[in-house]
Amino acid sequence: MKTAQLKVVPTTAPKPPAAEQQSNALDLYLQSQMARLTGGVSPIAMSLAFQDWWQHLAVAPGKCTELAASCLGALAAAGKADVGGDSRFDSDAWRQWPYAQYAQNFKQAEQFWNQATTGVRGVAPHHAEVVAFTARQLLDMYSPSNFLWTNPEVLRAAAASGGRSLMDGALNWRRDLCRRLAPPDMAVPEPTGPSYVPGQDVAVTPGEVIFSNELIELIQYAPQTEHVYREPVLIVPSWIMKYYILDLSPHNSLVRYLVQQGHTVLMLSWRNPDQHDRDMGMDDYLRLGVFAALEQADRLGGGVPVHAVGYCLGGTLLAIASAAIDSGEHGKHAKLASVTLLAAQTDFSEPGELGLFIDDSELAFLDALMWDQGYLDGDQMAASFQLLHARDLVWSRMMREYLMGERTAPNDLMTWNADSTRLPFRMHSEYLHGLFLRNDLAEGRYLAQGKPIALSDIRTPMFVVGTERDHVSPWRSVYKIHLLSGAVIDFVLASGGHNAGIVSEPGHANRSYRCHPDNVAGAGYTSPQEWLDSADRKEGSWWPHWQQWLVRHGDRHRVAPPAMGLGRVLGPAPGRFVLQH
Repeated sequence: MKTAQLKVVPTTAPKPPAAEQQSNALDLYLQSQMARLTGGVSPIAMSLAFQDWWQHLAVAPGKCTELAASCLGALAAAGKADVGGDSRFDSDAWRQWPYAQYAQNFKQAEQFWNQATTGVRGVAPHHAEVVAFTARQLLDMYSPSNFLWTNPEVLRAAAASGGRSLMDGALNWRRDLCRRLAPPDMAVPEPTGPSYVPGQDVAVTPGEVIFSNELIELIQYAPQTEHVYREPVLIVPSWIMKYYILDLSPHNSLVRYLVQQGHTVLMLSWRNPDQHDRDMGMDDYLRLGVFAALEQADRLGGGVPVHAVGYCLGGTLLAIASAAIDSGEHGKHAKLASVTLLAAQTDFSEPGELGLFIDDSELAFLDALMWDQGYLDGDQMAASFQLLHARDLVWSRMMREYLMGERTAPNDLMTWNADSTRLPFRMHSEYLHGLFLRNDLAEGRYLAQGKPIALSDIRTPMFVVGTERDHVSPWRSVYKIHLLSGAVIDFVLASGGHNAGIVSEPGHANRSYRCHPDNVAGAGYTSPQEWLDSADRKEGSWWPHWQQWLVRHGDRHRVAPPAMGLGRVLGPAPGRFVLQH
């Protein structure tokens, strides 16, 4: 049986920092300036983690003896470390002396510090994770692959090109530096390669903006079949990204795929907020975003239930809205035919490596930074995501571009990823404190528009997608919706990561997904590992599997397409909000 979730309202609900009185403005100002210098990372949290680790290590003679023995063993086994499985050292050039020795010494250092930062008795788990993560990042910074004279691939390329690769790398570095330091009103040319402009190269599925308010534009896509299914499909993307991740190029657009299968598709496009929107909170995103869009979808469909889809944080917000709707205690809203959550967490007790940046001290510094600016800048958030995979996203990229003179040709997904958005102070603070830090949604303390909600109230059929290599929403965390909701849930595990696993169009090579053929109501809970061991693995895209599920959970009869906006349109897709910078 699934665990029931009680609606527990805290006797004294903690105020979000965004709502605090500004009597501590001096403290906030000082912390905001420190946060600017540290990239939003709290030096206090970092020092506490290392203090916890080394003090417990100092009173662990057994662990210290183990580490000393490991050092002696490493000296005895010098030159024998296994470098297999590390893409930085895949080239045959790393098999030759002295480069093989560099790589092996580096891998031995990695093994030692992994052993030193894990398994120390008494260290708080969060502190242990922070120390281990920091040690990995520092080691990756000093990998021999990152330096000219210790990387044989770089030296070979320089010799083969007569030094041209190094000159090209220096020019790449200069262009990137100028682009970063240039004032906002000065345009610096992008690296050579194709451009992807929303409305011209991406986000080109035909449609019209049929509704707009101070937070969203709602796009209705033009039908591409003579008849359509009765239930509209409403997609709620995350507000930390532009919506066109789901409408990229024509060949990999989820929107285009659904329209071609005979669905009427609606898409939220969030406005890019600025300092004037600092007081917009989670309730505003719920009321002006999901509920407003559902009202329009209900009007367009003539009162038929709506297939609601949420991606990433948009899925978290949709889960909140679904619980509010199914509880019947939050007013009248459109009926839901189904709820689909794409890489969306509802339980944040195990958020993966993003949790390294979530504790009281870290959030105090981040709140101060947002308080000073009025928002969290998209580039600041992107830097945090890059830090999680610095080996591939920072150091390996810098080696290719600045030492070998190569430029990675931009594609539609890379262009979208660089098209960052801002997050209002109040909303992001409420989200981080209420969901990430306190886990209020999973534990029954979350208030939507002043009233408690519980995910156990959701009875609408759910289709939930996790991705195998997701560092933003780990799939085992996504899977925890099984413990929280009373709905019948069809869970799919797609290959790929947080973005590529969702943008997984039919015909894409090397894509697969896992699923169970039947999900029976009342069958009992299955742990993530049990589910994984018994799931069927299917080659190809999960999109057709989901589309057939949507058809089964609606009226299979098709009707004539509704008029665009029922005769009221505001302009062509992709609208104005997606073009805001």
